[in-house]
Amino acid sequence: MKNSLRLTIALAALGAVAFGADNTLGTWKLNPEKSKTAAGQSRITSLTVVREAAGNGAKVTIKGEREDKSKIDASYKATYNGKDVAVAGTGLPYDTLAIKQVDENTLTDVRTKKGGTYKGTGRFVVSHGGKTATLTTRGTGADGKPFTSSSVYDKQ
Repeated sequence: MKNSLRLTIALAALGAVAFGADNTLGTWKLNPEKSKTAAGQSRITSLTVVREAAGNGAKVTIKGEREDKSKIDASYKATYNGKDVAVAGTGLPYDTLAIKQVDENTLTDVRTKKGGTYKGTGRFVVSHGGKTATLTTRGTGADGKPFTSSSVYDKQ
């Protein structure tokens, strides 16, 4: 009896991931005080990321501003299959993104700039309570130097 209960729970959890459970969806606001900007980039002072379900992935809209008053206004629609999609808009150091879903709370991505040296890998993790998320990004910046950044978001 215990084994069949365990199997049922395991299959339900696996089914939730397979059928698109995605706790990364929603509106996320950057907490600049808890975030660490990559060296050589102007610090982001405000940023809102809206992630909406779209098929087996998400439609994402990003709006904000950096300390130097430059605007961030970008969007993309991606499935979680790890294939490159174009990022439209301005203010981000990359123009191509490929995303994979690890589990209902975690996404990984690869970000690149066509014709440039920028290449980063990101990991977006939603806390178990679902109220915060952290995006850790590492890679090579547009200047050819290695970078690491950490962005903390609060769910709205």
